[in-house]
Amino acid sequence: MELLNFFLEPYKGASTLMVSLEIIAAFMGILSVWFAKKENILVFPTGIISTALYVYLLSQWNLYGDLIINIYYTVMSIYGWYMWSKVDESTEKHIPITKTNAMDKLKALGIFVFTSIFVVVVYRYYSVMPDLSFGNSVRYAFAKLTSGHLKEFREATPYLDTFTTGAAFAAMWLMANKKLENWPAWIAVNVVSVPLYFVKGFGFTGIQYFIFLVLAFLGYREWKERYKNQLLVTQESTAT
Repeated sequence: MELLNFFLEPYKGASTLMVSLEIIAAFMGILSVWFAKKENILVFPTGIISTALYVYLLSQWNLYGDLIINIYYTVMSIYGWYMWSKVDESTEKHIPITKTNAMDKLKALGIFVFTSIFVVVVYRYYSVMPDLSFGNSVRYAFAKLTSGHLKEFREATPYLDTFTTGAAFAAMWLMANKKLENWPAWIAVNVVSVPLYFVKGFGFTGIQYFIFLVLAFLGYREWKERYKNQLLVTQESTAT
């Protein structure tokens, strides 16, 4: 009963329209990840609907860090839609699933670091996050996260937001370029996002991220199998 009250309490006084839009946005987001798991290009139009709705919702909830993420998702979904639609003239096929090389890893790390620094600067400018050195910030966040008190855990959410924003930016870039490693990145994002959204009071979105987590594990397994099959086909065609 207490768990149900924890889930429903933030929705008291919320308009039917806002709750309905959150449910629709969450459903379309889940549908998008399902299409991603299947390597289906519909991942992008469904994802755009979800992220566009979240941009509006997050602007109403004053969650500007999350809003920036969803604007980026929308832009990268357009880019990913273009990349997945492209046909290689030499093979007459769409881009295959590939693993990241050293340059891809460097780009993904660069996206993560740049985005994280940007979020920290914005949060400190608006006094959402205390202006501490890196070492003290880590100790402060760890102390709040392990305090066992919900109020103190909430004080650590800017630090978790920083991580999820940076990791999500990198993961979305990897997915748009059909890199296998996008799934471990999404798993890391979802593991942190599930409790984060429940603590913020957005239960339907928290449920969405839990389903995302399950689908990310399944997607990784399915893409790994597809990648192995691609290698076998390539090796067979080279042999003949």
